[in-house]
Parts: sequence; C-alpha cells; structure tokens
Amino acid sequence: MSQSPAQKRPHRASQREKGDPLVLPPGTTSAQFKDFIKRAQNICGADNVFVVETEDQLVDGTYKEPNKTHDMHHLYDRSHFVCSATIAPRDVPGVQDIMRLCNELEIPVWTFSIGRNTGYGGAAPRVPGSICLDIGKNMNRILEVNVEGAYAVVEPGVTYFDMHEYLEQHDLRKHVWLDVPDLGGGSIIGNASERGVGYTPYGDHFMMHCGMEVILPNGDLVRTGMGALPDKTAGHKPGVPPHEQPGNRAWHLFNYGFGPYNDGIFTQSSLGIIVKMGIWLMPNPGGYQAYMITFPKDDDVKQVMDIIRPLRLQMVMQNVPTLRSVLMDAAVYGDKASYHDSKEPLTEAELDDIAKKLNIGRWNFYGALYGPEPIRNVMWSVIKEAFSTVPGAKFYFPEDRPEPHSILRTRALTMQGIPTYDELRWIDWLPNGAHLFFSPIAKVSGDDAMLQYKVTKKRSREAGLDILCDFVIGMREMHHIVCIVFDREDPSSKKKAHWLIRTLIADCAEHGWGEYRTHLAVMDQIAETYNFNDNAQLKLNEQIKNALDPKGILAPGKNGIWPRNYPKEEWVMDGKVEPLE
Repeated sequence: MSQSPAQKRPHRASQREKGDPLVLPPGTTSAQFKDFIKRAQNICGADNVFVVETEDQLVDGTYKEPNKTHDMHHLYDRSHFVCSATIAPRDVPGVQDIMRLCNELEIPVWTFSIGRNTGYGGAAPRVPGSICLDIGKNMNRILEVNVEGAYAVVEPGVTYFDMHEYLEQHDLRKHVWLDVPDLGGGSIIGNASERGVGYTPYGDHFMMHCGMEVILPNGDLVRTGMGALPDKTAGHKPGVPPHEQPGNRAWHLFNYGFGPYNDGIFTQSSLGIIVKMGIWLMPNPGGYQAYMITFPKDDDVKQVMDIIRPLRLQMVMQNVPTLRSVLMDAAVYGDKASYHDSKEPLTEAELDDIAKKLNIGRWNFYGALYGPEPIRNVMWSVIKEAFSTVPGAKFYFPEDRPEPHSILRTRALTMQGIPTYDELRWIDWLPNGAHLFFSPIAKVSGDDAMLQYKVTKKRSREAGLDILCDFVIGMREMHHIVCIVFDREDPSSKKKAHWLIRTLIADCAEHGWGEYRTHLAVMDQIAETYNFNDNAQLKLNEQIKNALDPKGILAPGKNGIWPRNYPKEEWVMDGKVEPLE
C-alpha cells in the first residue's frame, strides 16, 4: 500500500481502544495493528507478544534488567523512541514468518538481541511505533564450541557471561579464551554486528567473527562465506529445513568464500537479521599478566600516546589497551557527591586532589602480557623502559592494588576474557545516572589525542558536565570513548547532554574525526558528516537498502539510512544545536 508522508508518521490516538498501543506503527490503523498482533501470536505464541499500551509500562530498568520498550537513557520523553509491541520469535522460521507478515502489512521492524546496547539507544527503535523483535529471548543456544578450530557458533541471545560459563563448565578455558567488552551482559552477535571492541589480542570483535546465517528483509535465509557451499560430507540431508542443515566444515574457519564479501553489509545495518554467527576464540596463551601504569599530569596524554603507537604496531603490546582519564576511574570508586558537593564541573585542582586521594594518575593505562613467562618478561622490560621516560610514571600489578573496586583487578579479568559487571558503577556518577557514548576515531597520535581531548574537555565544561573518557587503542587507530553522564530525571541535565553530543559531532567533523557508533538521536547528524563526493557513500547505502528492502520494513533510519518510502524531510532529525541558556 502506497502511503503519503503524513500517513507514514506514527501517531498517538487521543482515544485508544483496548489493545491499541501507545504509538501505532506509521501508516497502520488500529484494526490493522490488532490483526497483525493476532497473527503474530499464532506464529510466536501469545506469551511471546507484548503490546506497549500505557506510559506506565515504560520502566527504565537497569543494565542487568533492561527494558525492551524504549531507551532507558532517554534524551527526550520516555515515549519518544518507543515500540508498539515486542515480539520474541521462537526459532529461525518464526523470524522468517514475522518478516513476511511485516512485509505484507508494511509494518516496520527493529531488532535487538538482549537490549543492552547501553549508551547508544538500547532496544529502542529509531521509528516510533515499530515492532521490536526480541531475537535473543528464545534463540539463545551455544550451537558449537570447536577447540581444534578455536571457534564457537552462537545464536543472538548468547551473552559473554553465557559463553564464559560454558567454557568453565566444560573445562575448556584451558584450551580457548573468549574476548569480552567492558560489561559481560551483552550479546556476542549484537556486539560484533555493532562493531564493538574487547581487550584481549582478539579485541576487534567483527574481525574475529567468521560466517553468518542471516534472514533478509523479505524473510529469505542466506549463509555467508563458506556457509553458502553445502557440505554433504558434513551430514547434509535432503528434506531437512535449511536452518537445520549442518554448515560447511570451513564455514567458521575462512571468512570470504567466493565472490563479493557480504558480511560487512549486515553490521550496523538494516539489511538483515543475523541468527547464527561463528566467533573465533583465542587459544590459551600459556601465561598472562595484567598491569597498570599511572601518569600524574593531564597533558601527559601526548607523550604517552606517542609511546604507545610503535609498541602497538610492533605487537609488543599484544592486546587492546586503554588509557583512562582520572574521572573514568574515580567514578567506579564512588559517585560525584562522595568527592565534592559542587554542581559544577570539577576543577583541575579538585581532579588532582581526587587522583592523590585514590593513588591514581590523571591518566591511567591498562594493558596485559600474554605467553610463557620468558616472553612476558621480555615484553614487560621493553614496555616499562618506554614508559619510564614519562616523569612520575608508576607501575602496578594487580596484587599492588588491593582497594575495593580496584579497576586494575577488574581489568585483569576483562583482559583475559572473564566478563564482569563492576564497571557499571561509573554510570551512577550523577543521580538517576544515564549516559550517552560519543566515540570519534583518530590515528594513534599524541597530537591527535591531545587535541581531541582538549576539544572534548572545552565543550564539556561549557555544557556544565564533567568529562569521563578513555582512549581504546586498536592496531592503527584509537577510539576516544567519551561518557556523557547526565541525570535522566532532570530536563536541564538532559538538555546539556544533548547539546554536548551534537556540538562535539560538529566539532570533530571539522577535524576529520568521525564517530564509529552512536545513539538513535544523532544517527542522522553523523551520517551527514560522512559526505565525501556529494554523499556518495550514503547514496550507495540507500541504493542497496531499496534493492534488498523495497518496502523499507527492517530498521528504517538506522545509522541515517532511510528507505525511499520514508521521505527525509519528514523523518531526519537535523543536527541543529540549540543554544544552552
């Protein structure tokens, strides 16, 4: 059914009938929605279908108990980015049937695995009134752990904690380790498909994936790479549904297969739903040692980053290390009120006092050594000599930091693939703690790091917010993760956070620093900064979207890519920055 822009807009009926959602899907009547829900219940079971009928149901929840209806870290009203219903398919055919039903009725779908994409929008849809598919609730099996090939095959609901517990229960950590992000409650597939990072040598999660099974917007099922080649010697059986067929024996060993490489278009995208994925595990290195190095001055970041670059390129630093600001660490030890009663951003002197009180630096570096002891000793001697050139640098191993909530002791777990929750504590820096992540990318350079930090610090102070940030160092680039913490119950605090992220996007674009991942509210703004040659990349993405999803059903607007039936003048949230009062 062809719809005008006015018809496409979601709407909130002033008088709703029983069974109506708080926000109807765009272009959908009450009767059509109820028909959809009835048919969805027949596909997935009534207990797997939940309609969001009232604002009372919009409970923010917590990281451990995430909501699945809206953004728990809401910049706008809770009901701004809200779904009309959540549906949890029971299996691959169920996902296919729901996608075919949504195509028939032209109802938009937003998918999530667990709902813990915290700081970037959680489970919330970009288009209000969308159906949210809870892929991870029922599809949560570890399908295989292959020690010889050092890989696992998982469904979307498998979390890092799930996989770690599996390895422990089956006595497999003596053979293989998992790479984990800062918090272990997220989906392995969800994090890799959003191109998230961890902190072992296997820290680039998408780089370490291998082989997908994907449902396209029209409900078709494909396997990527070597998975496209049936392997009769692996037990292929005629008449068995495709999703139950065993995969090619090299499916999770060789990424590329034959022809164009497709996997990348299913990351941060609206082109398919990943229902199986292979993920490479790290062979047990035979030894491990975590360490921490503290640096006393705020401007040490320049010298430190220039020391890091050659060591990282030469693989002397084997893992993905982090350089964390004083408040990034201090916020784990306590909230702002435990240090100071000021409502204003903490001053340089106050930050120095906190560093002294906690016996940490203005910058704190966390890394790890892997391998037998002779290898670790050689690596450590090179690293320690290099950083000893920074005046006042101090070196620690975990046993040197026995304090409660020691960041080094937590990172010592994270950097060997053991998931934790402890770093959740920094979210409570302010009352009713909520946060946005601002994540620009730059080369590993002292000049870039210092300039990026100065820009961020200046704008944070203008917004009246403290700066909590760290640099996550990849092989040749660094992610500057800025944690914009605000009080979600305070309209003024929310406005400051919104102003800050929009202003930083514009500032960083002027320097050629682009964000690699972002919150729903600023996806359009960031997409517009990637505008080389008259937005050639965005136009290519739109062409692919319209070819694979002609009705614009799957995740319209994700990462700024709008299908043709969503006119941009009606849907794009511009990057205009309202002045602070």
